[in-house]
Amino acid sequence: MNPNDTKAAPAPATNFVRNIIDEDMRSGKWAGRVETRFPPEPNGYLHYGHAKSICLNFGIAEAYDGACHLRFDDTNPEKEEQEYVDSIIEAVQWLGFKWGEHLYFASDYFDIMYACAESLIKAGKAYVDSQSADEMRANRGTLTKPGTNSPWRDRSVAENLDLFSRMRAGEFAEGSQILRAKIDMASPNINLRDPAIYRIRKATHHRTGDNWCIYPMYTFAHPIEDAIESVTHSICTLEFADQRPFYDWLLDALATAGHFPRPLPQQIEFARLNLTYVVLSKRKLIQLVDEGHVDGWDDPRLPTLVGARRRGFTPEGFRLFAERIGVSKGDAWIDMSVLEECMREHLNDSAPRRVAVLDPLRLELSNYPAGQSEQCHAPNHPLKPELGKREMPFSRELWIEREDFMEEPVKGFHRLYPGNMVRLRYGYVVKCTGCEKDADGNVVKVLAEYMPDSKSGTPGADNYKVKGNLHWVSAAHGYPTEVRIYDRLFAHPHPGQRREGDAEDLERNFLDDINPDSKQVITAWLEPALRGAHPEDHFQFERHGYFVADRRDSADGAPVFNRTVTLKDSWAKANKKG
Repeated sequence: MNPNDTKAAPAPATNFVRNIIDEDMRSGKWAGRVETRFPPEPNGYLHYGHAKSICLNFGIAEAYDGACHLRFDDTNPEKEEQEYVDSIIEAVQWLGFKWGEHLYFASDYFDIMYACAESLIKAGKAYVDSQSADEMRANRGTLTKPGTNSPWRDRSVAENLDLFSRMRAGEFAEGSQILRAKIDMASPNINLRDPAIYRIRKATHHRTGDNWCIYPMYTFAHPIEDAIESVTHSICTLEFADQRPFYDWLLDALATAGHFPRPLPQQIEFARLNLTYVVLSKRKLIQLVDEGHVDGWDDPRLPTLVGARRRGFTPEGFRLFAERIGVSKGDAWIDMSVLEECMREHLNDSAPRRVAVLDPLRLELSNYPAGQSEQCHAPNHPLKPELGKREMPFSRELWIEREDFMEEPVKGFHRLYPGNMVRLRYGYVVKCTGCEKDADGNVVKVLAEYMPDSKSGTPGADNYKVKGNLHWVSAAHGYPTEVRIYDRLFAHPHPGQRREGDAEDLERNFLDDINPDSKQVITAWLEPALRGAHPEDHFQFERHGYFVADRRDSADGAPVFNRTVTLKDSWAKANKKG
């Protein structure tokens, strides 16, 4: 996979996973049954890549009227916490998927897994190895050199059963004994060179407490979990392709011993999500949080699902994204603009319109009666007239965007400047008469006169032909609030990697690519209708983009807003190097 290839990958014409399932349906392999699973480890927060897997696994189950299991692979007690279990459940629910009765934990099956391991020992297909970790590593071999059999490989069944039982009883120190499958130390697939299947870990488990001091390896536990739950299609990412031979070997051995019926679950691998301008490495995400480069796991700039939700990304946008990028066997880079456009597409249809002035400059209408106000009317959604209109109070003093006034206009500037006329959107036509400045020469107020017969929606409005159309908020009725302008966390499409044509080192620190403008906190003036926004309410702030009321910091009558995405994709052009 070329990290310089940042073109948006087109959605494939077909979904190869569905092709496999369609063939199984035709052959009657599973008697029309489709069961998938999403098996996260509860050792961290889910990210954008997990969203692709969730949409695929649950989406496949929905498409075939099947079921998708939510299963926690909690086989590593040292890194797992209930906090992560809760956050994963919340994230999957937020994406809009349900698992019904199919909520499982690997720890529910520890007794069955132990029995399966004993069964392998009795069949001569597993043994307790007393080599140290360094000795095992040295004897494993390389890609071109076969491994060497452990000196303990030919222990008797009785001795292995005894040692394994004593491992469970806690008689041995961590690392002193390990249970391995007996396959082939000369196999060209290193994963078949007697892989470890049980290790000693004297750690308290978040669900089973201190009931166990030995825990199954993930590669041993996962296929057994699939078989216990009668999963038909075990869909995972490409890095597990080399593990599939062990997956099949293990289930075949256990089916032969009578543990599971045939047909056995089928593992299918697909390309994981590779997205520009983000890092999805758990190690790097932890570093960003622990070193304070972001404001916690739910920072809206972080590619976690809790962060995405707080930023205002929507479940519908993620599902559209998953559908658009498709499923393939080949790695490809997806540009961040594809995800942003999916969010933009959904929010354009769903988000009500409101007005906010982000960089306020005062506008005074000198001929409008002081102390008077009136209502203008603005559509809640221009494409959905059934949503009606809202009232926007109009008064003598208004807030406009600072960029909408120039004392000496440049060519093509059609907004406010002395002598020019513009329409205040939903309101009146006004003519700029000048401005006021402070002692440093900064413009602090724009002066204008309004045309009383020009109000939008009245017959007189057609008498005025102007090129500029500005948004505004009444200074007497609007209110100031905190708005966070979020942008991409990284300014480089491949953080920490070289781009073609750059003179940068290949191994430069990914932190050096952090975008210094990824978060700006401003005080904006908002139309009064926004006071009633509830946490996670989405809006299009006309002209500026899509915003959401922060789910954590908003209070009744005082919402704080986060920018979700701009109205159009101008990021690449604005941030292009050279």
